[in-house]
Amino acid sequence: MKGTLLKNEPLAKYTSWRVGGPAEQMYLPIDRNDLIEFLKALPKQQNVYWLGLGSNLLVRDGGIKGTVINTRGRLKRMQLLESGKVYVEAGVPSAHVAKFCMGLGLAGAEFLAGIPGTMGGALKMNAGAFGGETWNIVDSVEMINADGLVRKQGAEAFEVAYRSVKGLEGEWFLSAELNLRKGKAELSQQKVKELLEKRGLTQPTNKPTCGSVFKNPPGDFAARLIEACGLKGYAIGGACVSEKHANFIENTGSATATNIEELIAYIQSQVQQQMGVTLCTEVCRVGESL
Repeated sequence: MKGTLLKNEPLAKYTSWRVGGPAEQMYLPIDRNDLIEFLKALPKQQNVYWLGLGSNLLVRDGGIKGTVINTRGRLKRMQLLESGKVYVEAGVPSAHVAKFCMGLGLAGAEFLAGIPGTMGGALKMNAGAFGGETWNIVDSVEMINADGLVRKQGAEAFEVAYRSVKGLEGEWFLSAELNLRKGKAELSQQKVKELLEKRGLTQPTNKPTCGSVFKNPPGDFAARLIEACGLKGYAIGGACVSEKHANFIENTGSATATNIEELIAYIQSQVQQQMGVTLCTEVCRVGESL
């Protein structure tokens, strides 16, 4: 193995919320072959977690017992295949995928510019932005299991819905092939520019957040419901409901994961009581509480 193994590594510096306890151990693979060899060598009972850009993720204050695979800056290969499809490894930031596809004159991936995570995370949760969703452009994926075995699967093998992908038991995304249409680079660039300007105007992009905290309920918007309950600006400890977009929780500088989790629960209770709607979280919560 050629990668780096870190012990008791603090995770707050790897998450976009800037909170979270330590990982029992973290592995930074050199490439996919190195990752395969590492997984083969891991004890079979070891819990494995994957970490990309750390968005859409709440690591609890007690940290993670097990192994965290860190793909930030790794598993970053992209290429145009002879088939015309685009091959993307799981560690590539979604925004880089959008830019790469635009450079090839391919359209359909522009929405990825608005997703603050990696391709692996986008595949796991069917991430979306500005009306586009990840699995609408996926042709096939490579999966890897805890034994380091890799297999290719067509998109039809998964049950995909809004912010949900089923069929992942015991496996993780290693790469994807994207099926895009011919377009014009100038039009795609203009579309991305407009999307990012809209995002900057409506979302607290310069604050420590995880992205959207809650899924939108059918026929409505989580942000509208939270705002209607008068919760913009409401804080618990250093965790605060964003004044700019109510479906974002900001770390104002001193938040703990516990503060954030308590605020999530409070928002859910208020929306249920006042609006009669159950808000489900979009953010993934992992680790141990203190």
